[in-house]
Amino acid sequence: MVEERRVPQREELVRRASELVPLLREKAAWTEENRRLPEETIEAMADAGLFRMRVPARYGGYESDARTMVDVAAELARGDGSAAWVASVWWIPTWMAGLFPDEVQDEVFSTPDVRVCGTLSPSATAVPRGDGIVVNGRWGFISGALHSHWQEIIAMAATPDGGQEPVMALVPMEELTVVDDWHTSGLRGTGSVTTVAEDVFVPKERVLPLGAVLHEQYASKQNADSPMYRAPLLPVASATSVGAMVGLAKAAQEAFFQRMPERGITYTAYSSQREAPITHLQTADAALKADEAQFHARRLAAMVDEKGESGEPWTLQERVLARACLGAAGRRAKEAVNILSSASGGSSVYSTVPMQRISRDIQAVSLHALMHPDTNYELYGRILCGLEPNTLYI
Repeated sequence: MVEERRVPQREELVRRASELVPLLREKAAWTEENRRLPEETIEAMADAGLFRMRVPARYGGYESDARTMVDVAAELARGDGSAAWVASVWWIPTWMAGLFPDEVQDEVFSTPDVRVCGTLSPSATAVPRGDGIVVNGRWGFISGALHSHWQEIIAMAATPDGGQEPVMALVPMEELTVVDDWHTSGLRGTGSVTTVAEDVFVPKERVLPLGAVLHEQYASKQNADSPMYRAPLLPVASATSVGAMVGLAKAAQEAFFQRMPERGITYTAYSSQREAPITHLQTADAALKADEAQFHARRLAAMVDEKGESGEPWTLQERVLARACLGAAGRRAKEAVNILSSASGGSSVYSTVPMQRISRDIQAVSLHALMHPDTNYELYGRILCGLEPNTLYI
């Protein structure tokens, strides 16, 4: 009799992520300086099973739920925001690979601990050729590309009526050119470089219409009954990426309280910052905002998980609420970090003090097109006011 494979549950995966925090903090300076994750970090996350969390079970994956993704990413971000962001970005296209025909998945998931990077931006063109398409173009902000095996791409393809439609495709990384242009103020360690396709042929089985994907018309038969795949792309992406911001708010708290007892407030009578009433107000405000960020993140994850379990269709209101929860979590997390960063004083600008990196990282995440609070709030407000959405990305 074959012994059933044990799948680690949320508590164990969160514990494994927490155990990586000391390593991530130790490597954070190297990560920033070299603008990429070190091999030790990649190997440690692989050993912890973090790259299997969104892999279908039949390939040895865990099919972890959205709440687990939030909590694991939050732990990783306590150690290093760049590591948490790259892990989160890998989880999304890995899940997307499970939308393709099953024979395509056989190819992608034949690589142990496969890493798939990707984007939702249609910054390339595709033309039909033979039994597939030929793609030309470039994609920016491809986090984790330097350590990936595949990239999920979006390109604009011609339609029979003379129009264009976006398509989603999977391409091996060796068929793309990497442009090392990631010189940034925040999330420096993510290696979010630009990738380029020059006459790259993609067979038709590795191409899906993006419009169909956004309407939950997936090509996989074997994944159809899995709760993990009974959800729209955008709520899944939102729930998968939000944990990094929650974790950065926690990281700011830990960094602040570590320095606080021995740090005075210059040009005042306070030899210890912990004695000043302003510090009490600041830390309370930041802690409550961090709690609010976690609330919105877990609310989003719960919605994705519950709808996946029940199989009930998503309403328009729920789809835009998912984006709104992402925006709310990000806004509160950034506010929490900003309070503590401001309260950390001039000495916190030194590169050896983690607070300055945490502050820059959360600023960079907040500017991401999917994460930006104002964009998400405006979309939610349109629906609340009875208007139609002005985007396909819901």
